[in-house]
Formats: sequence, C-alpha cells, structure tokens
Amino acid sequence: MRTVLPLYAAGFVTAFGAHSIAAGLGGYTHTSLLTLGLLLAVYDGAEIVLKPVFGSLADRIGPRPVLLGGLLAFAVASAAFVLAGNAGAVGVARLGQGAAAAAFSPAASALVARLAPSVAHGRAFGGYGAWKGLGYTLGPLLGGVLIALGGFGLLFTALGVLAVAVAGWALLVVPAVPPLPRARQTLLDLGRRLAHPGFLRPTAALAAATAALAVGVGFLPVHVAGSGPVVAGVAVSAMAAAAALVQPVAGRARDAGRLRDTTGMTTGLLLAAAGYTAAATVPGLPAALVAAVLIGVGTGLVTPLGFAALAAATPPERLGQTMGSAEVGRELGDAGGPLLVGGIAVLTTLSGGLLGLAAVLVLTAATTRRPTADRPA
Repeated sequence: MRTVLPLYAAGFVTAFGAHSIAAGLGGYTHTSLLTLGLLLAVYDGAEIVLKPVFGSLADRIGPRPVLLGGLLAFAVASAAFVLAGNAGAVGVARLGQGAAAAAFSPAASALVARLAPSVAHGRAFGGYGAWKGLGYTLGPLLGGVLIALGGFGLLFTALGVLAVAVAGWALLVVPAVPPLPRARQTLLDLGRRLAHPGFLRPTAALAAATAALAVGVGFLPVHVAGSGPVVAGVAVSAMAAAAALVQPVAGRARDAGRLRDTTGMTTGLLLAAAGYTAAATVPGLPAALVAAVLIGVGTGLVTPLGFAALAAATPPERLGQTMGSAEVGRELGDAGGPLLVGGIAVLTTLSGGLLGLAAVLVLTAATTRRPTADRPA
C-alpha cells in the first residue's frame, strides 16, 4: 500500500487547493457578489468540463503521466499568479488550477484502483477519501493562516511547492502503470456504459453524499448562527472529522466482507438524511451537533464504498474514464446541493430546505439498494 500514499497526497492537494483559496476570496477581491461567485465557480467549472477528457487520456497513455503532468501544471498555475503580482490574475490562476486538478484527480483515483488489489479497494479508497476530507477541513484554516502571514502570494506559493513535492514523491514511489488494450469505443458504447446501473447507482450516491457535505459546510453555520461563529465552526469541523474518520473504517469493513457496497451506501445516505431531518425539526445546539456527526458519518460511509463499487463495475482499461465521469457527478452534487437547499429556503424556510435535501437523500438511497458490481459489457 506504500505506492498509493502519494496518490492520497494528490487528493489532499486538490481539496486543500480548492478550499484554502475559496475561503479567503471574499476578503481578497472586494468585488461584487457576482464576481465572487464566478471566481468560486471557475475552479469547479474547469473540473466538470475536463475530468472526463483527462480520465480518457489516462486510459489511453497510462494514468501516471497524467497524474505527474497535472500536479506540475497545478504548480505552474500557482507560480504564475505569484510572478504576475496582479490581483486580477486570480481568476486565471484558479482556472489553471482547476484544469490541472481535472487531470491529476481522476488519474489518482484510477491509480488507486489499479495499484491496490481488488480485495483491498475499500481500504485504499477509504484512505484516499480521508485525505481529501483532511484537505477540505484544513484548507480554510491553514489557508487563512498563510493569507494572514503573507497574503495570497504566500498561499499560492505554498500550493505550488506542495504540488511539486507530491509530484516528486509520486515520481519516486508510484510505479509506471501501462495502458491496457482497449476495444474501440463509439459514443453509443460510452453512453451505454455510463447509463449502466453499475455506474449510475454509485455515482448518484457519491453525488448525493457530496451535496450533503456541501450543504453542511454552507448552511449548518447559518442554522446555528445564533450560537456564535465558534460553535458554527465546531459543528462543521465535527461533520468533516466524522467523515474523515469513518472512511478508512468503512473501507476495511468492506474488504473484510462485513459491509456490502449497496448496504453501506444506502445506510450512509439514510444517516445523512436523518441528520438533516434532525437539524430541521429538533431545536437546540445539541441536536445540531448530533446532526453534524450523523451527516459526517453517513457521507463517510458512502465515499469509499461508492468508488470501490465503481472500480468493481468498470473494465480496468476504462478506469480513468469512469473515475473522471464519476467525479463530474460529485462536482454537480457539490454545486446542486446548496442550490437546492437555497432555492427551497427562499420559498419556505431554511428548515424546509434541509428537509428537501433529506428527501432527495432518501430517494437516492432507494436507488442504491440493488447490486452494483455487475460489469457493463
């Protein structure tokens, strides 16, 4: 498993890079909310468009070159902002970082699936998800410290150095994984594969879990705003910590045969739904903290099992394409969850929005109950 550790670090880079910058953009740009929204969206937008492209490239030439190239491109985009010395360049730098992350993120997950034996996929993806969760958790905190010490220039410098360090580590430790022979694939063949239940069910579960996390980060602080910012931060941190801690445990249980993919994903989504139901209907701070932990545990169950199910249902020669496409589903959940809750909250209340998300989580859980390991032809 030593060979997958740099891949975990690559997952940390994309998560840390996304949240460390995003958390400080409001105070940095001093522009309109529309401009801020565009700056926040450009990173994820690049990932949504380019992840399937780079995932297919990883299948064609091998995932290791795409991983290394993406990490180095991330470092170049970060260094370009520092060298430009222009606050207006932050949008271009974010676009470059997002495009680079779109390359090395699906390549890293494909390598995790290729390098880890199939009987250890749960543990491997549990570790990968935990490191990404750590990046999401530490991003706003460490990013804020770096900005306070040396501005955005220091933060982008740190991100560039981190990406180069991880690329060097991967170059030394991650073995070359040659591309596998592939049958010619038409657009119709691709459509059939992506419409297969073995892809759709775990991807839907991953998207719903990501939506639950995104709503927790954005709306739980609002829900407990009367308790002060420190308590709000504790609630979000409890959710993120629970998600990070549960993922390796869930992965090991899956590999040991104690937890089926479908059972774990269904249970995780229902736990997250229960968390949001509790937050919306039970007043008081204790209920909000319990809800945060339930959401974290639920999403922590879904993530490693979802990726392991995808790996089990995908021909090895198509892993990059599948992981890239599944990551798009997660990005859509990341954006769609807050939009759903916000839209319902405008028409009703925030509690109504949280209950709406809980209903979506329950409906998604119902679609994951059938076996997903059957592989599309």
